[in-house]
Amino acid sequence: MSSEPPAISPGRAKWRRIRALVRKETYQVMRDPSSIAIGVVLPLILILLFGFGLSLDVKHVPLAIVMGDTGPDARDLVGALELSPYFRPRRVDSMPHAQRLLIDQDVDGILLLQSDFARRLAADDAQVQLIVHGADANRARIIQSYVEGAVGAWAARRSGATRGGGGDAGPVTAVSRLWFNEANDSTYFLVPGLIVLVMTLIGGLLTAMVMAREWERGTLESLLVTPVRSDEILLGKTLPYFLLGMLGLAACVCAAKFLFHVPLRGSLWVLLGASMLYVLVALGIGLLISSWVKNQLVASQLTMLVTFMPAFMLSGFLFDLRSVPLVVRLITFVLPARYYVALLQSVFLAGNVWSVILPNAAILAAMAAALALTSRAVMRKRLQ
Repeated sequence: MSSEPPAISPGRAKWRRIRALVRKETYQVMRDPSSIAIGVVLPLILILLFGFGLSLDVKHVPLAIVMGDTGPDARDLVGALELSPYFRPRRVDSMPHAQRLLIDQDVDGILLLQSDFARRLAADDAQVQLIVHGADANRARIIQSYVEGAVGAWAARRSGATRGGGGDAGPVTAVSRLWFNEANDSTYFLVPGLIVLVMTLIGGLLTAMVMAREWERGTLESLLVTPVRSDEILLGKTLPYFLLGMLGLAACVCAAKFLFHVPLRGSLWVLLGASMLYVLVALGIGLLISSWVKNQLVASQLTMLVTFMPAFMLSGFLFDLRSVPLVVRLITFVLPARYYVALLQSVFLAGNVWSVILPNAAILAAMAAALALTSRAVMRKRLQ
């Protein structure tokens, strides 16, 4: 009497094939030095480089000060600048000397106190001249606002002192407060954008290269003649890099919290859910590119052009998108990194602002679904 092995249901057989593909791809990632370098080493380098090496704050500005008036009021104003952490004042004896320093870029600006400063101050008509090196327009505007703020604060303090300490500096006093970034530290703004770059790098570049490598070596064609279906191949390729992206996210969040002390005011689960959606989008872009191109070099270059560079330049990571031209701003609406940056900045700095979270998460979910369907259509189970 012969016994036949029990039949395996189609659903169970499908999950066994997916499990085998995931196991094979995991072993491939662990044995491939390039995957480890891109998925682990490069994100760590980016974390340290952008966290410590990149800053939009302007501090210790070298400033030449020409004192045409050496009276007590002028010395008091210069002393206020010297005590500020934003300036590194340097007193010079003449305006031509200061101009040479500015031309040689030894200083970023010149502050001139004219010889009649004390007399005009007594008549409430004092002026100081500020000359700023304008090669970097953004830095020049920041330096100008810093000097104006320091001079205004000194004038208000002096006015209060001359009125006995109880008078107002003017009819209106503006009291400012920075919401969501009380420390006025650009690291709070840059670190969430760094997470976008790491997720884009792991999700897009790694997936594009591994699929293209399979096409080049012919192993994917050998796999296509087996009972494995195209959607099972895509799922088997996606899951290991999805988990690798989650590990990169954990490293970035730990660095933001404990290394750079960026507050996480929103829910960790909201952050995790939004990051999962974006990783799926990045994986879908990588799979789509590699299924279409089938060449590692071209796939990596195209992925950098389509994912990493837009995430770096046009996502709101480095500057506010409202300051760019209208045509460029319209292009950013098709970039998934734009929505992920908005989500991260809201969750980290402002909290669970659902009017920001829900629309951006819905757009990322729609993009992930569209890319998955498109990748499945391109990656048809047939030899070409």
